[in-house]
Amino acid sequence: MRIREFSAELASRLKVAYAVRNVDLTLPGLTLVDECAPRAGHVLAARVDAIGHHNWLEVATGRKAAIYPGDEILLAFGERYAPDQYESRIPDVLGTSVDLVAAGGVAGEVLSRHGDMRPPTRLEPIGILADREGAPVDLRRFSVLAPFGLGDHPPVVCVVGTSMNAGKSTTAASVIRGLSRSGRRVAGIKITGTGAGGDPWMFRDSGAVVAADFTDGGYPTTAGVPVPELAELAQTLYHHAAAHNVDAVVMEIADGILQAETSALLEFPVVRELVDGVVLAAADAAGARYGAQHLRALGLPVIAASGRLTQSQLAVREAVAGMDAPVYTPNELAAPEVAAEILAMAGVARTRRGGVLELGEAA
Repeated sequence: MRIREFSAELASRLKVAYAVRNVDLTLPGLTLVDECAPRAGHVLAARVDAIGHHNWLEVATGRKAAIYPGDEILLAFGERYAPDQYESRIPDVLGTSVDLVAAGGVAGEVLSRHGDMRPPTRLEPIGILADREGAPVDLRRFSVLAPFGLGDHPPVVCVVGTSMNAGKSTTAASVIRGLSRSGRRVAGIKITGTGAGGDPWMFRDSGAVVAADFTDGGYPTTAGVPVPELAELAQTLYHHAAAHNVDAVVMEIADGILQAETSALLEFPVVRELVDGVVLAAADAAGARYGAQHLRALGLPVIAASGRLTQSQLAVREAVAGMDAPVYTPNELAAPEVAAEILAMAGVARTRRGGVLELGEAA
């Protein structure tokens, strides 16, 4: 394995992606290695080789920074599972090129892509960030989340979707907005997905007093992460939010209910016990009706539905006819009285089951 200096000059030239914004490039003894097997969370310095689908990089501030061949960037390795975009994996060895699979700063090897997606932007690896001895530095080393402990247990309204682009983030932000307008302190957390700043910033813009996501815990993406690890991450994010003296936590789980990690996570006892009520975001009426049945079969209380289907009054009527839960538009969810009712229903569900299950307790 070849160990090289990570110079201050290189550090000053790097465009640092959102997913790796918490990496401290001033740590003494940082090096670069280029003869190791990449792993999820390894931090990569790379040079843009050829522009493909992504001609910009979301940097730490959220700005969409234009990228050009020859630019040097900092990002992290991670898998991606996005039916509307890319399916990718982490390469077995660090070769002469890798793909930019997400603009928030994720590197990998594209396996398949949606028909509307261009081939990925190609990167030339400079090296993987490592310590003085050449051991790669894991992104989780730079987690800004404190380990959870005992404290208040505010109720959790969980937003899940039937698929990608079903309207999950808009739904979550609308609930946050409504609860905030009702005078409550609200937290917004996103426990799975692909690193990007748009959702946490939208949560803050909607009134969240604290917003955090999986990248704050050191995960550039959550695809391929073992489910027990994701469950622990969910608990950590929840307690991080609860420590800010909030009255409610709105928790988004990315992708669709059939995505591997999402599906397994919703079946995991700790997560099922953490969730007090579900607002289902659906793209259409059929998805809403199937999704509600699926989630209730897992023991999760579906208390409302929303999402893209609310763009059609006919779709709303079709959904309501087949599910025992109201369907709200985003504007309706942002109304204080509607959001308060959703929180009240989540509170009833919590009372019935008797509280929050901690990691390590029996299900």
